[in-house]
Amino acid sequence: MKKIVKYSSLAALGLVAAGVLAACSGGAKKEGEAAGKKEIIVATNASPKPFNYEENGELTGYEIEVVRAIFKDSDKYDVKFEKTEWSGVFAGLDADRYQMAVNNISYTKERAEKYLYAAPTAKNPNVLVVKKDDSSIKSLDDIGGKSTEVVQGTTSAKQLEDYNKQHSDNPTVLNYTRADFQQIMGRLSDGQFDYKIFDKIGVETVIKNQGLDNLKVIELPSDQQPYVYPLLAKGQDELKTFVDKRIQELYKDGTLEKLSKQFFGDTYLPAEADIK
Repeated sequence: MKKIVKYSSLAALGLVAAGVLAACSGGAKKEGEAAGKKEIIVATNASPKPFNYEENGELTGYEIEVVRAIFKDSDKYDVKFEKTEWSGVFAGLDADRYQMAVNNISYTKERAEKYLYAAPTAKNPNVLVVKKDDSSIKSLDDIGGKSTEVVQGTTSAKQLEDYNKQHSDNPTVLNYTRADFQQIMGRLSDGQFDYKIFDKIGVETVIKNQGLDNLKVIELPSDQQPYVYPLLAKGQDELKTFVDKRIQELYKDGTLEKLSKQFFGDTYLPAEADIK
């Protein structure tokens, strides 16, 4: 009988110890979950400046700081950034590795079918960039037979691919690259290709920061609102509701305007009616 009591006591102690270990293991697994918060991983390519970039090893830029402001003091979400290649942004959203992405992302119908667009956070029209001594390109009507560099899957690449379908008799020459925008602009300045289509804020920032004074900017007419959006993975409807509401609040309290002036040097905000 004594042996039974002894073994029973040891078994009980074992169960208690196992329970303690399990509790400790569960707590260490995900601190965010232990605190009752959901971790949101936001993907970015960390380019182009001033939207997303690294400074002293830390991510910053207009969109990065907007995301930080969105989740500041949230009792429901913890936000974490992850740097990846441009194509990795969308692959990660597809695989549910990321819940959200910011990377100077514009609207396309194709993306809207696969992802959720949050409210826009900036206005950023596209422009045409050429060398100052090039008088042969004055508008999109002049790019047939001319060359440019594009990154696969970007809005400008899609725009020019569609252009070539409509102008198969005199297409523009597309050189695909994985280089970042700063490198592409440097090669345009060196005359390695003829023009580049990109957003106004990014172009003006790179020209100023890299001293590319031999380049000029040509405005492009558009009947669309050239906005910049946070993008969310399908199924993140609750997160989208939260993000949309916070963007509206940040617009109204002046935070978006303050960040726009800090990173862009001026106010580049969407129309208030379009933030919904």
